[in-house]
Amino acid sequence: MEWDWHYTGDIIPDLLDGLRYTIIATLLGYVIALLLGLVWALLRRTPNRLVNQTVRWITEFIRSTPLIPQLYFIYYVMPVWGVTLSSLTAGVITLGVHYSTYMAEVYRAGIADVPQGQWDAATALNLPRSRVWLDVVLPQAIRKVIPTLGNYLIAMFKDSPLLLAINVSELLFSAYQVGSQTLQFLEPITMVGVLFIVISVISSILVRRLERRYATN
Repeated sequence: MEWDWHYTGDIIPDLLDGLRYTIIATLLGYVIALLLGLVWALLRRTPNRLVNQTVRWITEFIRSTPLIPQLYFIYYVMPVWGVTLSSLTAGVITLGVHYSTYMAEVYRAGIADVPQGQWDAATALNLPRSRVWLDVVLPQAIRKVIPTLGNYLIAMFKDSPLLLAINVSELLFSAYQVGSQTLQFLEPITMVGVLFIVISVISSILVRRLERRYATN
């Protein structure tokens, strides 16, 4: 089996189009995960035991369930109940919700690492609870966990090929499509690997730069 450079050049546009959907799904899912993860983390700190434990079991269930069954459930089962989503929307939501449960634990660790003196000082100044969280606690907590949050972005990007299961036209899906038309899979699958490595390495470098600029020890 020999490498066909002409064929490789012909399929690059299709693969880049698939990469575009991969990046869109990853970034949108990441935004959902960041926001929802923070909500989970804050709800876990509520003194209401019913809310606390309910959130705990929900997040444990989602985190303990493989991503593929979750994708199938959102895309194929939810329409039975009248909720029909496009494949891309279903993929973005599933990625975001799935990873939000991991990010919730990251946020919880960051919040727990804020020195007790900071809480005491905010209480002594009689700051409103909203200001305590927005101006004192969360800025310190998030700075501490930037490296881990960045690593989850890379992990989500590498999990995005699973969206192939619900026919999202992401990178791997595009490679299978062009390969099935020509019965040549060496070039498209290899290029998928190369593109994933390139994007992951670039993302890792950016995360390290963010860590050096914003994270604290």
